[in-house]
Formats: sequence, C-alpha cells, structure tokens
Amino acid sequence: MSYHSQLFIDGRWRDGADNATFDVVDPADGSTISSFAAATEADCLEAVGAAEHALPEWSATSPRARSEILYRAFEILREEKDYLTEIMVRENGKAWADAAAEATYATEFFRWFAEEAVRVPGDFRLSPNGDKRIVVTRQPIGVALLITPWNFPAAMATRKLAPALAAGCTTILKPARETPLTAAYVVDALSRAGAPDGVVNLVTPVPTGPLVATMLAHPAVRKLSFTGSTEVGRELLHACADTVVSSSMELGGNAPVIVLPGADIDDAVAGALVAKMRNGGSACTAANRLYVHSSLHDAFVSRLADALSSVRIGPGLDHGNTLGALVSVAERDKVAQLVSTAVEEGARIVRGGRSLDDGAFIEATVVDGVRHGDTINRREIFGPVAAVVRYDDVDEAVRMANDTEFGLVAYVFGPEDDAQRVALRIDAGMIAVNRGVLSDPAAPFGGTKQSGLGREGGFEGILEFLEEKYLALNL
Repeated sequence: MSYHSQLFIDGRWRDGADNATFDVVDPADGSTISSFAAATEADCLEAVGAAEHALPEWSATSPRARSEILYRAFEILREEKDYLTEIMVRENGKAWADAAAEATYATEFFRWFAEEAVRVPGDFRLSPNGDKRIVVTRQPIGVALLITPWNFPAAMATRKLAPALAAGCTTILKPARETPLTAAYVVDALSRAGAPDGVVNLVTPVPTGPLVATMLAHPAVRKLSFTGSTEVGRELLHACADTVVSSSMELGGNAPVIVLPGADIDDAVAGALVAKMRNGGSACTAANRLYVHSSLHDAFVSRLADALSSVRIGPGLDHGNTLGALVSVAERDKVAQLVSTAVEEGARIVRGGRSLDDGAFIEATVVDGVRHGDTINRREIFGPVAAVVRYDDVDEAVRMANDTEFGLVAYVFGPEDDAQRVALRIDAGMIAVNRGVLSDPAAPFGGTKQSGLGREGGFEGILEFLEEKYLALNL
C-alpha cells in the first residue's frame, strides 16, 4: 500500500520545516510501516495561518456547497472502504472486522453532517413587551483545532471534521502519533472531494504538548475539540482558559454494566460481550465494570468465559481473527499489569490473562471475584478484560455504578421496565438498555462529570462549532 506520510498545509502535502520524521509501527509484528513528517512550531503556525486566511471565504460559502463537498467525501470513503480498513488494521492493530465497522461508522459522519449543514436552526419572534423583533442566527465559531486519539483514528477524525466543515469553520487536525496514516487518508479524501486550500490542514507536532499550546495561544484559534484522556483534557482546558477558547471534550470512561435480577442471561452475556470486546476493548465506551446480581452471577461468568473461548487472536490482516493487537507493546503491558494487580488483590482469572510473546497481543480475559473499589475497577482497562463484581441489592449496584469521576456510558440488562428505571438513575451521558452498542452518528455522543463537555454527532454536534448572534430589529 502507499500512504500519505506528510503534513497537509494550505492544500499541499509537504515535509516538516526541519525534515524530521517519526516511525509508524504495525503493533502486530513491530515492523515499521512508514516514516511520517514531524511538524515544527513554524509548521503548526503556518497551518493556523492557512486556516485563518481561508476562513472568510469558507464561512461565506453556501450551506449547500459545503454539504455537497461533505457528501462527495462520504462517497469516496464508501467506495474505498477496504483501503481505509487496511490502513487502520496496519497502524492500529485492530481486527479486520473491527476496522471495517469503524470505516462504515466514520463514513456516515460525512453523510449525516452533509445533511445537517443545510438545516442549522435559528429563531425569529416578537419580544415580550412588543418593542422589537428578536432574531437569533448562528455563525461559524472560527478556526477549529481538532485533536484525535489512536483507538478510533478514522471515526474520531470524521466526527470532528464533518460538523466543523458543515458549520463553516476551517480546521487543523492533529491525530495521535500512533495512527497518522488514517488521518492523512481522511484529509486526502476531503481534498479530492473539493475542500478548498486552507480549509483542512493536518499537522503532527513534535513535541506535542508545547506545540499544541502554541496553536491554542494563537488569536485565530477559537475552538478546540479534543478526544482523549481526562488527564490531558484537564491540561488543555487550562491552556484554553488563557484565551477563552471554546472547548468540546470527549474524555475517559469507566463504563458500568448492571445485570439485573430477572435478566435474560443469554441476552445479557451477548450484550456484555459486544460492549466489552468491540474494538478489542480499546474504547471509551467499552464495558469496564460488570456488576452481576447473585442470582445470575455464576451462570453469567461461566457463559461469558465460554463465549470468549471462541475468540481467535492474531493479526488483523487475517480476516478470520476476531481479536487483534493493542496499539503498542506498552499498552499491552499496561493491561496485563491491571490483570496481575487484580489477582494480587484477591480476584481470580477465569479465562485468558496471558500476553503473547510476538506482537502487542493479550488474550480475551475474564476476571471474577473483583470487589468494587479494586484497582481494576477504578481504572479504564482499554483492553479485552472483563472484570466481574457480584452484588445482592439493586440500589447498591446503582450506587457502585455512580461511584466514579466518570460518566460517559453505562449498560443495563434486565426486564424492560426495571432496566429503564435503573437507566434513569445512572449518572452518565449515554445509557444502553438491553443492548451492547449505542454509538450512532444521528445521536448525541458525550458524557457527564469528568468524561467531558459538549456533544458530538446528532443534531447537537454541529452546534458545537457555531455561535449564536442576536439581532434586535425594529420591524
């Protein structure tokens, strides 16, 4: 395969100012896929300048024209799905099926926001005392810096680029250093679809933190959209405070699963399996803490372990493998250490638990006997490890589910009425009831507490890149 491995600034692919590069590695075998251009401070500021220069014309472009470019990008990604899938498999390590599902999901954001671009709402009404007309319109917020993680390198890019461009903002995309090739492909698709020079820019700054701070300090940058860890999100919020940059944050999660008494055991196991194993567990929405009622606990653990025994682990380019590598050996070792710590704290491994010698692989794992508050219960696992806690009282299960600084997503399995009542008591931005997947481009994605600020996707996603302007009219 051939890859774009350069910066994209003002409509041109080019090397960084000092010609430095970094390696992009296939985590399945440790081989180097490509050397990607590293951006200097001068490169980053040039990207901001290009976006600033392109903003007036792009923001004045008709919503229909912006919509048509996004729709052409959707068609390109749809036609080239296998190519996008293979790029993700190679640089991220995920299984082919997971990468293919992400390619479809990512592509749909371009279609959804192509439709939303022409439907931005406003308001026109008489003031209560009758002295004027109140007109509220929405305008692009300005230059947007978009920072994306390695675990969903295509979907997180399109979920930010699509609403920003639909709104009329110009953009600088900063992907994770582990997965820049996917981001470069998405940017190339937008360029081929007709995005004007300067509207979409791509930089990979080295060192990352100081150069991101430099871009945020530029007066032209008025929006930051970040997906990543809560720790880094806090630092970026501090940086945004200096110039009062509008911030959208999609941060960490620690998703609970509550299996209620009376739940259909087969449905609960199947749903929990999908919630846990999607993307090999490397998802902020992944099931992290499985609270199972005592009446179902033993059967649930046994069936979950049996289901995981059929998981086939290996490189994603082999389409028969259903669990790929984690993004790096360091990430694999971090997950393995959580399992070891759980055992030291009194839990037992029911199934799996081993790291493979070759590549960044770890077996699909079930750990039982975990207590609420154990280390593995408080950390975001980000791997294929299911940690099960037994409980007796539903009120206690709800308390434990809410006993975290995170509030991104939760899963509830049980009789429909009971499950819905419990779902309303959980402090999270998204709840899946009797299902293991909830992400949808047409639905608002985001969390409460320290899981983030704002929403992506849905009708709400484009509003993150627009500002209200009120006009008082004498009519």
